[in-house]
Amino acid sequence: MTSAVDAVRETVCRLHDELVRYQLVAWTAGNVSGRVPDQDLFVIKPSGVAYTGLTPESMVVCALDGRVVDGEFSPSSDTDAHAYVYRHMPEVGGVVHTHSTYASAWAARAEPIPCVLTAMADEFGGEIPVGPFALIGNDDIGKGIVSTLTGHRSPAVLMQNHGVFTIGKDATAAVKAAVMCEDVARTVHVARSGGAVVPIAQEDIDSLYDRYQNAYGQP
Repeated sequence: MTSAVDAVRETVCRLHDELVRYQLVAWTAGNVSGRVPDQDLFVIKPSGVAYTGLTPESMVVCALDGRVVDGEFSPSSDTDAHAYVYRHMPEVGGVVHTHSTYASAWAARAEPIPCVLTAMADEFGGEIPVGPFALIGNDDIGKGIVSTLTGHRSPAVLMQNHGVFTIGKDATAAVKAAVMCEDVARTVHVARSGGAVVPIAQEDIDSLYDRYQNAYGQP
């Protein structure tokens, strides 16, 4: 395989450590994938392999139809969902799936997370939406992700009765979105346990989102 594929294998493998570090996954659940630049390929975690056993070589290379191109393991059971996202959202360079506790609790209620924190306005540009219920093993989850996030600022969707899927310009950005999704899901849950939460005005959300996306950080 090409050096570009090798580089994505290295990155995707390393990013799985972040899912464990931020306690977003349990056992072998969850996955990260990354698009190979300028090629109709993506790299994804193998199915059912322990996080401690992951290596760059164990990552599976797939075509955008989900077909395995290179790898000694079977790819994640979510491969068809990831493939659908890559085919229909060409701007997406990374996809992440977790069953993180607080965000999945919102998904179990089929309830969007309201935008009541400036950190949410910054990162998500509004509420974190809920996508439709879909069974695992085909591209139905991918269809739900695309239909929910198309035209939406949020890089995260809570798939009903399932968990979190996030997208990003690359795999690192998608992992960041998954980390932030669980963080705000937890905080808003705690806040609501003490009473009604206070929404942020839309014009303020717009201002916060613009600043964070275009002025925050280093040039």
